Amino acid sequence: MSHFKKLRKSSATKTEVFRGEHRYEHWYLDNQVYFITARCRERYPAFAGDDAKHIFWERVNHYTTKYEFFPWVTSLLDNHYHTLGYLRTGENLGPLIQHLHGSVAQLVNDLLPERRLPFWRSAGNRDYFDDCLRDEKQCRLAFRYTLTQGERQGVVRDYRDYPHTRVQIELERGLKRAMELKAFIEGVPYRRYQTGR
Repeated sequence: MSHFKKLRKSSATKTEVFRGEHRYEHWYLDNQVYFITARCRERYPAFAGDDAKHIFWERVNHYTTKYEFFPWVTSLLDNHYHTLGYLRTGENLGPLIQHLHGSVAQLVNDLLPERRLPFWRSAGNRDYFDDCLRDEKQCRLAFRYTLTQGERQGVVRDYRDYPHTRVQIELERGLKRAMELKAFIEGVPYRRYQTGR
């Protein structure tokens, strides 16, 4: 183990494991590289239109700045998004997502034929998934996964042709800075982050 960061978790239940499976929870850690993803309820294509996509990007720019989340790469599809980046203050994760999702839902709902309530929530009251990345390998995989969403979803043949995948910080630059800051979760004694899993 290299170092241990102070960890706060939140979950809808206090039971960590149920039927052999780890329960869904959010982790709040300072100085951390995060992978975050969320999908519209029932995979509804709320972001199919350009106006809806514009709202998403404007709100992302506003709230990531406000809560000091520095996106490296973000990809928006018609019914979900992925982002990878650095979060300075772990306690900002909850307010960031709450305000981002709330404002996006309100504004995009104004464009839809009928309001989607809830807009994001899926089974188990999951509004979003967040993952604290443990090492360089996982970071490279998450970056590539986010970068190539347009290809994976069959929207474009080459990710560079998809305007709604945006690279704000190149991978090598982000990795170098993350290593300097020790911004990976190495050393946390937790099954979810054991090497080789």
